Amino acid sequence: MKGRKTDDPLVALGARIRELRKQAGYTNADTFAYEKGFDRTQWGRYERGEVDLQYSSLLKALDALGVTPAEFFTKGF
Repeated sequence: MKGRKTDDPLVALGARIRELRKQAGYTNADTFAYEKGFDRTQWGRYERGEVDLQYSSLLKALDALGVTPAEFFTKGF
């Protein structure tokens, strides 16, 4: 969804996911998605804040990133 505001909660969520992926040593989102079993297009949408993640999808993403929900939401939320 083009034109999302930077203060949009989904954009903030995506930025946090992207930040953690990079911290995990994956500079390329496609490589991360492939290695962790995510569709690369869908993973890109997560990182750009283009989709409203279901709770189960968020938990799967956090598991792949190696963080707990508490760790994820402590920064910036």
